[in-house]
Formats: sequence, structure tokens, C-alpha cells
Amino acid sequence: MDDEKFLRSFEECTLPFAQWHHRAHIKVAYLYLRQYSLATAIERVRAGIKALNAAHQVPEAPYRGYHETMTQAWVRLVHVTLCEYGPGETADEFFEQHPQLSQKKVLRLFYSRERFMSPQAKVEFLEPDLAPLPKSVRQSR
Repeated sequence: MDDEKFLRSFEECTLPFAQWHHRAHIKVAYLYLRQYSLATAIERVRAGIKALNAAHQVPEAPYRGYHETMTQAWVRLVHVTLCEYGPGETADEFFEQHPQLSQKKVLRLFYSRERFMSPQAKVEFLEPDLAPLPKSVRQSR
């Protein structure tokens, strides 16, 4: 599926739940960051994930459903990667060019388990407690 169809299926909540995995999250973040500022991309990713979860009847529970800190941390990591290395021809190419983005457990370098799994981290963005998330002096747009 090309980037346009993929993003449309995400926004229209027609993306099959079986296809909503880590790579898809990174692709959505990348595609929004190619179009919008970091703040707007975060808002759009948040709204889209919540809508897709609702469409697939994913329950909100302490260990299920939308997680604000996880979402923002990943969008920020995609943002810094895009700023530092530039875009790919497609979202899939960008993902393949940056294998660090495929490592779902990379957030463990920044967050302790206690902080990341806290109820507060699920509903609001918490800054890391082990190491700061990287920042770029370059702009992605």
C-alpha cells in the first residue's frame, strides 16, 4: 500500500487492526511530520490512534489502549531522525534506512519501567527520567 492510501486508511479508521503494529505507528508519525510541525503531528497522531482504537473497540485499561508518553516519545524520535538524516522516498524506505526506529524497546534507554508504566505516563507526556530524548537543531520542514 502506498503512503497516501496507508495514511487515508489510518485516518478513515479502515486500517485492519492486524496491520496496526509498531512499523505502522512509525510510518504515521513520519508521514505527519513530513506535512506538519512537531506539535501538530503529535496532535494528529494522538487523535488518529484514539479513533482507530475506538473503531477496533480496543479497551482503555492500565496496560492497553492509548499511551501518551509512548506516542509522544516515538513521534519525537522520528522527528529528530527526520531532521538529522532527511526524508526517504517513502515511509517504508525511511523506516528501513533507520533501523533504530524498529527497536520497540529503545524507550528503555530513556525511561525507567516505573515512570513509563505509571498511570500518569499513560495519560500525559512525561519527560524521560534516565536520559533526555535527543533533539535536533535542524528543522524537518
